[in-house]
Amino acid sequence: MTIMKEPSVNPERPVYGKGIWWVAAFCINLFILSICTPKCLAQQILTLDSCRAMALRGNKQLGVSALKQDVAKNLQRSARTKYLPHVSVIGTYQFTSKEFSLLNDNQKYNLSNMGTNASASLQGMGSALNTKIGQLGQVLTQLGVPAEVFQQMAGDLQQQMGQAVTNTAGLLNTEGQKIVDAFRTDTRNIFAGSILVTQPVFMGGAITALNNMADINAEMTENSAEARRQAVVYATDQAYWQVISLRHKQRLAESFLEVVKKLDSDVQKMISEGVATKSDGLSVSVKVNEAEMMLQKVNDGLVLSKMLLCKQIGLPLESDIRLADEDASDLGITKTAVLPDRQAAIANRPEMKLLDNAIDMTKEATHLLKAGNLPQVAMTGGYAISNPNVLNGFEKKFGGFWNIGLLVRIPIWNWGDVAYKVRASKGATAIATLEKEEARELMELQVSQNSFKVDEAHKRLALANTSIERAEENLRVANLGFQEGVITPTVVMEAQTAWLQAKSQKIDAEIDVRMAQVDLQKALGVLVP
Repeated sequence: MTIMKEPSVNPERPVYGKGIWWVAAFCINLFILSICTPKCLAQQILTLDSCRAMALRGNKQLGVSALKQDVAKNLQRSARTKYLPHVSVIGTYQFTSKEFSLLNDNQKYNLSNMGTNASASLQGMGSALNTKIGQLGQVLTQLGVPAEVFQQMAGDLQQQMGQAVTNTAGLLNTEGQKIVDAFRTDTRNIFAGSILVTQPVFMGGAITALNNMADINAEMTENSAEARRQAVVYATDQAYWQVISLRHKQRLAESFLEVVKKLDSDVQKMISEGVATKSDGLSVSVKVNEAEMMLQKVNDGLVLSKMLLCKQIGLPLESDIRLADEDASDLGITKTAVLPDRQAAIANRPEMKLLDNAIDMTKEATHLLKAGNLPQVAMTGGYAISNPNVLNGFEKKFGGFWNIGLLVRIPIWNWGDVAYKVRASKGATAIATLEKEEARELMELQVSQNSFKVDEAHKRLALANTSIERAEENLRVANLGFQEGVITPTVVMEAQTAWLQAKSQKIDAEIDVRMAQVDLQKALGVLVP
């Protein structure tokens, strides 16, 4: 905040002028504060742990992994339901162009014309009876019975017999038609429904294998998410230390530029005094240009590196961030502690767990395929209804019945289909096992290499510290000799360049130690905090 001095009071000036001056000063200071404050507040100071946490929260692939885990859990729950009874309701309607018939056409015709067919026999019997009546009339006439009386009686009897035959034929035809109508099913419109309960009893181990596969799938999604988290943390650490490296090199480039500019100023003064040549001045000027170009490159690289880090942690690319280790003169590098058990560490790596899951998955797939050659037993029960009601002469009403049963399926012959599939699944298990062994060897080699890199990085850092001490002493001697006039500007520039290289090598060595430690943690599967 700008602090303004109180002006001297003029006795001739009115007293209220002093208050106006303080109000104006307060407004100016408030305006300056309003300009500076947003910039200060907008800048965020981030540590490595905060960057990791932000990257883990904002990474979209981790969100996808979380959704995959939710999907796997739902599939796991779905597999559990295969042990339980399942209830289903079935309803159907069917229209047919013809109805089902219990009688054939000849039976229908004979029953419908039963009286007509019987009337021919009755008429034959009437003709025979008429013949007998005629013979009886001759006998009665001989005995003295008047022929007119007998003929009248015979005519009445024949008329009554004919009427009886006609009536009997009609009655039989009617009753026959009733029988035909009673046997009609009227099944052109069929309504049916049922409630079915199915309880698996033994499925050859298929349900158990299916549940085991669902459990393994859930573990695979968790291990995949863990591998993704480690990859995100690893990429975040790389981006973070890249920014730290460029920030330190930026400060080094600024310091080098100041040193070179001071040398250029001194050389220009010496040229004006005639104790140095223009060639020396041009050499130093070229060095100044090189230092400016180097600083510009570092600045551009720092901007791009911060943009990459912002993208990694989920901030806008233009965010003004500041890292906690940017201004640290020492990055707090210590010698790596004693390593944990490598075999146990490799076994805990998510990549190795995923390979174990792949082997277990192929084994359970083999069990699932073997179930195709084993008997399957299930209990069924329910209630079924239909219209027409088949339980009561196909009446046009809904009727139903309870039922319970046992379903057994025994595979007899499938041309070796299941056996071939089982062999293929066992081959997949063997492939996954070989891939796991190869991955284990590569991981062990990776751990050994990263351990060696950590040791080498510490050695390079120790050598860089020694080089800095020598370079600083060399630069001090060169500057002293230049001030005494016994050393040329070229020698001083060489000492400055050597100092710059030593400082830059130290920065690279520190970052290499950090990244080697991160690589080792990732190789051991302990990168995620």
